[in-house]
Amino acid sequence: MTTSHSGAGILRFNSPYPFDETVRHLQTAFAERHIKVFATIDQQAEALAVGLSMPPTTLIVFGNPKAGTPLMLANPASGIDLPLKVLVAEPAQGQVDVYINATQYVIERHDLPTALATNLAPVEALIAHVLGDATPARA
Repeated sequence: MTTSHSGAGILRFNSPYPFDETVRHLQTAFAERHIKVFATIDQQAEALAVGLSMPPTTLIVFGNPKAGTPLMLANPASGIDLPLKVLVAEPAQGQVDVYINATQYVIERHDLPTALATNLAPVEALIAHVLGDATPARA
């Protein structure tokens, strides 16, 4: 499995699993680690509700206030990127991509102390592990 990075600070992981299974794996991993899921948004269903079509796309909003609060205390504007989000999309039949903001991007974007990266970096490792130890790539 491969991943990529984008100049915009987005990591893309290729999932080895079908779309629905990828979403379930992520939700299960969050629950097992007591990471709160604040919302799961079925963007495909929302598009259909207004007469538009799009491939399967789901956004999961998640986080841990114990990890995120220190970032917001260091710079309240970092709250625009918190809680964290993971986007699962199937842009082509059988191709499932998973996107997250890169830890370094969030730290640099909000001029946060580099030591706070340890509050976010485990998410990258968790996503990679859930997806079969994928290496991220730029989106």
